[in-house]
Amino acid sequence: MPSTTEKLLSLLNGQPVIPVLKIANPADAVPLARALASGGLPVIEITLRTAAALEAIRRVAGEVEDAVVGAGTILDARQFGEAAAAGSKFIVSPGITRELLAAAKDSDVPLLPGAITPGEVMAAREAGLRFLKFFPAEQSGGIASLKAFASPLADVKFCPTGGITGKNAADYLSLPNVICVGGSWVAPDELVKAGKWDEIEALARAASKLGR
Repeated sequence: MPSTTEKLLSLLNGQPVIPVLKIANPADAVPLARALASGGLPVIEITLRTAAALEAIRRVAGEVEDAVVGAGTILDARQFGEAAAAGSKFIVSPGITRELLAAAKDSDVPLLPGAITPGEVMAAREAGLRFLKFFPAEQSGGIASLKAFASPLADVKFCPTGGITGKNAADYLSLPNVICVGGSWVAPDELVKAGKWDEIEALARAASKLGR
């Protein structure tokens, strides 16, 4: 049976940037996911920061064959279950707790928990996780911290999120312990509200080529 890390890496399939999306209107979810997938970023994270999030996940999971939708900002086991039931293929959390680890252990949906200190990384590693979210990246030492982790925690890989932009993403992706980055710059709120899906597709296409 594949490990959580193996499941996550299989879903990502080499995608360098994971769009982190805050969707206010469920009607935007499907055209947004289609634009991102057409631009080369089929794996997306819809955060549970709005009342529309679960409905947005349901719509993308049910209507966009090319997309791989995950749920972000999952804080507890109840949200984990709701997101999985809505069709999430992976779960992202800003941190790591015993409750979330227990929920993930009982689920086929893999968890990408956040870790920012050596102790948190080691706790995740003890739970069998070797691929973690590094959040909030820029506010927590960014590239310098990840470089410092590389030697003592050599078997752990990261997806930095928080303060990542089109300007610094390539620098993060150049690190040997970074698999991908998460960011919202590929789907700015103003473009989503205006329904400018072609412009979002263009941003996604540029992002899909980073680190290659």
